[in-house]
Amino acid sequence: MRIAICDDEKEIRELYAGKIRPLYPHEELVQYQSGEELLMAGQKPDILLLDIQMPCRNGMDTARQLRRMSKEMVIIFVSALEEYVFQAFDVGAFHYLVKPLDDRKFAEVLARAVGQYEENREQNKNKGKELPSLVITMGGEHITVRIGDIVYAEVFDRKVILHTMDSDIEYYGKMKELEKKAGDDFFRPHRAYLVNFNYIRKYDATTIYLTRRQALMAKRNYHDFVKSYLRFNQKKTIYAAGGGRME
Repeated sequence: MRIAICDDEKEIRELYAGKIRPLYPHEELVQYQSGEELLMAGQKPDILLLDIQMPCRNGMDTARQLRRMSKEMVIIFVSALEEYVFQAFDVGAFHYLVKPLDDRKFAEVLARAVGQYEENREQNKNKGKELPSLVITMGGEHITVRIGDIVYAEVFDRKVILHTMDSDIEYYGKMKELEKKAGDDFFRPHRAYLVNFNYIRKYDATTIYLTRRQALMAKRNYHDFVKSYLRFNQKKTIYAAGGGRME
């Protein structure tokens, strides 16, 4: 595994390196002082800590160029400004850290990035596998529903209602059980809703707009939603043919 640091300030690069080496002493660690130097490097990193505010080519532009070369790179932006966090979606960033860095948070995010790198490699091996299906009982009939076909689910009057593109299927069950089986492609932004990231078109702090549908967002869940959607977008960037991104 190759971990890289790209920052125009030498002191900052050494600071990050000092945090990384004790955690991953056997992994390759490289440093770059500019986006140009990183882009010209022969071997690209598996995990990249990337500053945004750099002279000549900034971090966002560098990341866009890197995505054209590598769909699998795990990119962690590190910036003193929070205003670029939503732009990170466009390049499939894994995380966005705000300076100054907390040691515990830094180690936690880096560990998750390593886990993502390993998961990406494993998923590449099993790329052809499909999401599981649900077998539910409705009106005395047993119905099989592919989880990937669910746009979103909602709870109403002790029933779970599955909304797909062409039908609404309701059954007696618990949303918590569905959430567990649905996996990382889904998020529960509100106690009454479970949404499929694949069908999201836009969102704000109160509402998630899906294909032909919409779901409520609980204010307390907004930041967790943004982080989860960022991780999901990273995976989609890896597997999308031709590097397509989500809107």
